[in-house]
Amino acid sequence: MTALAAATADTATMLRRRLRHLIRYPSLTVALIGLPVVFLLLFVYVFGGTLGAGLGSGMGSASGGRAEYADYLMPGIVVFTICAGAQGTAISVAMDMTSGIIARFRTMAIARSCVLTGHVLGSMVQTLLGEAVVLGVAIAVGARPTAGAADWLTAAGLVVLATLALTWLSVALGLASKSVESASNTPQLLILLPFLSSAFVPTDSLPAWMRWFAEHQPFTPLIESLRHLLYGGPLGSDLAVAVGWCVGIMLLAWAWARTLYARRPVR
Repeated sequence: MTALAAATADTATMLRRRLRHLIRYPSLTVALIGLPVVFLLLFVYVFGGTLGAGLGSGMGSASGGRAEYADYLMPGIVVFTICAGAQGTAISVAMDMTSGIIARFRTMAIARSCVLTGHVLGSMVQTLLGEAVVLGVAIAVGARPTAGAADWLTAAGLVVLATLALTWLSVALGLASKSVESASNTPQLLILLPFLSSAFVPTDSLPAWMRWFAEHQPFTPLIESLRHLLYGGPLGSDLAVAVGWCVGIMLLAWAWARTLYARRPVR
């Protein structure tokens, strides 16, 4: 068996291990999926009537109010779901690093990269499952995307790329954490950033200093790209900027995670 084939087989084994954890302990998955759903319902049904009326027409619903705000909100909630999944990934990695299982893995004849890659792939499955649930709920509460097949495929590819980037970042954060408790807190900034973007309100409604930050942070071009892909409108430079942010974060996080995994002692 070649080294590549062996590494692939080892990664598949670690992926199965991660998926079995998700099946045996579904509470974390339910909590991570439930948080975006709660925010979706809260913003649509509590704030949607007022915020939707102020958006104007052109988001796929001419009636305004909650239905139009559901259209506006859906791309932001999709990104928020990725951020929520990052917290679960950091916790899972920290649990492995503090439970002693990694020390056993390091004595076995397996590819060193397979442990982290298995975590990444398993967490992506968990997050994309959450995305499917959130999209279903968004459509149930009134979101009506107008995208064609090509735009849906482009949007799906962008979501997968963003999920991969933030999953590697959450793996690195989990490795950098000294305990499971601290690992549950370190990704909180990722959950906060969508609130300081165009996810919930247009950036031009924000104060000047906050608007500058919202327009130049990674999530705004990602959300705007999804919004234009799903509902039409000119993409401009948003898609290229979003892809650039995702690729940059993924490469830096991947290098950081590999370095931490190689250097960090395990218990």
